[in-house]
Amino acid sequence: MIRVSRLGLVQGAFLLFAGALLLRAAWIQLYQRDRWSETARAQQTVEKELPPRRGAILDRAGTVLVESRSLVRLDIAPTEVRDRAVLRAALQRSGVPETFIARATDPKRKWVELPGRFLSTEVEDLLAMRGVHPRPVLERVPPPTQGLRNLLGTTDRDGQAVGGVEASLNALLEGEKGRTVLVRTGRAGALASPEERSVAPVDGQSVVLTIHQPLQDIAERVLTDAITERNARGGDVLLLDPHSGEIRALASRRARADASGATALTEPYEPGSTMKPFIAAALIERGRVTLDEVIPTYNGEIERFGRTIKDVHPAASMTVAEVISQSSNVGIIQLAERLTLREQYEALRDVGFGMVTGVPYPSESPGRLRPTAEWSKQSPASLAMGYEVSVTPLQLAMAYAAFANGGELLEPTLVREVRGPDGAVRFRAPRRTVRRVMSPSTAATMRKLLRDVVTTGTGGRADLAGYGVAGKSGTARRMRDDGRGYEDGAYTASFVGFFPAEDPQLVILVKLDAPEGAFYGGEIAAPVTKAVLQAALAARDGALELRGAPTAPAAPVIARAMADDRTVVPAVGATPTVPETTSQVAVVAPVVEAPPRDRSDAPVVVDLAVSVSPPRRVVISRPVPEVRGLSTRAAVRTLHRAGFRVTIDAMGSAGETSPSAGTILPSGSVVRFAPVRGSER
Repeated sequence: MIRVSRLGLVQGAFLLFAGALLLRAAWIQLYQRDRWSETARAQQTVEKELPPRRGAILDRAGTVLVESRSLVRLDIAPTEVRDRAVLRAALQRSGVPETFIARATDPKRKWVELPGRFLSTEVEDLLAMRGVHPRPVLERVPPPTQGLRNLLGTTDRDGQAVGGVEASLNALLEGEKGRTVLVRTGRAGALASPEERSVAPVDGQSVVLTIHQPLQDIAERVLTDAITERNARGGDVLLLDPHSGEIRALASRRARADASGATALTEPYEPGSTMKPFIAAALIERGRVTLDEVIPTYNGEIERFGRTIKDVHPAASMTVAEVISQSSNVGIIQLAERLTLREQYEALRDVGFGMVTGVPYPSESPGRLRPTAEWSKQSPASLAMGYEVSVTPLQLAMAYAAFANGGELLEPTLVREVRGPDGAVRFRAPRRTVRRVMSPSTAATMRKLLRDVVTTGTGGRADLAGYGVAGKSGTARRMRDDGRGYEDGAYTASFVGFFPAEDPQLVILVKLDAPEGAFYGGEIAAPVTKAVLQAALAARDGALELRGAPTAPAAPVIARAMADDRTVVPAVGATPTVPETTSQVAVVAPVVEAPPRDRSDAPVVVDLAVSVSPPRRVVISRPVPEVRGLSTRAAVRTLHRAGFRVTIDAMGSAGETSPSAGTILPSGSVVRFAPVRGSER
């Protein structure tokens, strides 16, 4: 029997303990190394994300519409400040409110976060002071106009895209986040780690839109004036190039508080008489009508399946051309009966109704075009008059572009290019043809028909003396908000066409929702179309450039188009036009002197491209000055001295400018200033 002494037991116990320690150490250092290394790193270091600069959004000429800029937020540690008087003076120069200046210079406080964001160049003296702790942030500068804000969307305080192009192209614009590792150093805060490698952020890509900002400004201004004057609930103005499908301007406005975004892409409506040309085109394409064919119109009244249909301009008979120019309901439903149900459905479906256009915008509406199985006996007549079908303004404008470009339905283009952070072009949008919907000869015939609508028909108030405009007016009853029937006395007035008529280079659509008083499209939407074109012709920034004008020089027309006199003056020698209604309502439109009516056959060319053509003005860009804390008069004077035009914006943040201070803008740009109440002097 082996006898173990007490000393041996103690020694054995120590050996076992030492072995256990060795095994435990080996287990921790070999098998749990990664776990404990990560725990130690978490205690000693902190990982910080480096936000990328969000890509800019530009118009087709390279003008910045939306961009991100680097700013700083300031935190003050009053106990670290050495000279509080110097700090106070510097904070006052930076426009910090007095309440926060008092807190920042109070030695009893440990930490004060100052409101607002500052350009580093504006607060250089503060950044050099002890106790001032800057925090870099990125701010998204919003678009300059409400229409562009509706189209482009915005970002929230965290930099996340909210609606519009910002949301639909977020993957391109947001970039990739970087990271850096800081080592905790106690009182000194945190310093960059010498061992850990930082990953630099990758800035977002820039997006170049097809929008032409001068045309966009004109569309928004004219639309706002029309809505205000007619006390309408809203409206849309859309301009696009029929040969490329590029959207040049898109202005939408609604009186409803819940309306947001580009409603020209998201809110369909019943188009009314602007649908009639597509029925005529389908018949012409199939050889079932001629323009001089006379059809009975029964003095403007006909009955179909228990429903009485009437014309505003009754006549015993009309030619097919007159059915379109006089917008005859009686005539168009008889012409539509020459198409089978399938043919009528295909005529409307093929031009893009009832399906999304593919434009990069969230929640684009496809409109509504029901299949023939869901039609009633009255549906063919309703569809021919523009009811029982709903379209978005973009869909309708693209359909009219097929008349203008020779018969092709194009995919609309909103994004022209995508450029990398280095400026290199990563993507350029090609011209995409969806399908051919009519022959070139049919398209040419329709252009002539739509020109007749303006010269002798219901769209006469869209005509420009000296320049041919073609198009079709439309008036339709408005559905109730709950979708149950039509609202009493509420109409949608619209006009859609192209300019110039002989060689179309621009499609324009104008729509006004529930205007008060006169409501026919030919009376109120057509003059808005004319006003947009006049302003574009008179613009000094090349919104429209005409060469080879078909009549006398247009300078007098352009000059008078910009006048404020809004009295209606009949054009000398003008051909009488037929309104959509017999009611006498004064048309509000700029005075235009008509040149002689003799027209040569010289073609009209409208160049919407923005290629450089010498000589070119040199535009100096400069930052918007800081005017916070100044009186209204002093702020306006400061902005004027900096080379900017000023508009007072009573709805903005008091004392702030839009775009905000520090934004780089070309001299002569418009800056909105929101005055502080009671600071007029």
